[in-house]
Amino acid sequence: MPPPFRFVLCADDYALSPAVSRGIREALSAGRLSAVGVMTTQPGWPEEAAALVGAARRADVGLHFNLTLDRPLGPMPTLAPQGRLPSIAALMSAARKGALPQAEIASELGRQLDAFEAHYGRPPDFVDGHQHVQILVGVREQLLAELARRGLAGGIWLRDSADRFGRALARGVELKKALGVAVLGRGFAAQARAAGFVLNDSFSGFSRFDAARDYAVDFARYLRAPGARHLVMCHPGHVDAELARLDPVTASRERELAFLLSDEFTAALMRANARLSRFGDMR
Repeated sequence: MPPPFRFVLCADDYALSPAVSRGIREALSAGRLSAVGVMTTQPGWPEEAAALVGAARRADVGLHFNLTLDRPLGPMPTLAPQGRLPSIAALMSAARKGALPQAEIASELGRQLDAFEAHYGRPPDFVDGHQHVQILVGVREQLLAELARRGLAGGIWLRDSADRFGRALARGVELKKALGVAVLGRGFAAQARAAGFVLNDSFSGFSRFDAARDYAVDFARYLRAPGARHLVMCHPGHVDAELARLDPVTASRERELAFLLSDEFTAALMRANARLSRFGDMR
């Protein structure tokens, strides 16, 4: 057999709620993840950061930049006039109109990066975005500029949530989402590389977040048509009242976590001739 292809499996939404964080740590401790993105806007982040240090010894830990869930870390009078961040639909609408308050976004990004470093003790290994906000025109420019200002160009990797249409078609999972994000993300990778950043070169993991759906079947498809630096996102976790208050994605997180911790997961990797990897090991 040829050598296995390597890929990053990244759990999004760490610190969203205590139960989500606990589930992600279980998957990390079992060696079933190679990256985790954290939401430093959430009040539990300082405590969850301390718990993450031990669990994530074999994984990249990055900032899951948040502009669409709950509250920002600081004042955003235009984007969040009542202290509440907008929906992704409202954010996308403003981006299409060129109406995003870029100075506010830059300041909030700085606050979220500062909160990461203050409680985790070092800069993130990567940056991505909750609901893929990092690729939006009007956000991406501030992201690249702030990271470069901090001297992180070339030192961390960025998530390119877009992939080639042919690869998305080959996987056949949530095509509307995958193709829509690919359109929104046009030009992001070229801009990021020009600024000195490295990125994944293929991406999957789009989900309907339906607890009745067979996640094992979808996961096997996520491993199809990989590029040299393939990235798969996932959303495992347990459910608690805080998660139910904040996010409609609940029961499917339990299903994803159960799969990751099962023998089905290791069997899926064997069938696909795939191996988990940290991003730096794939360069």
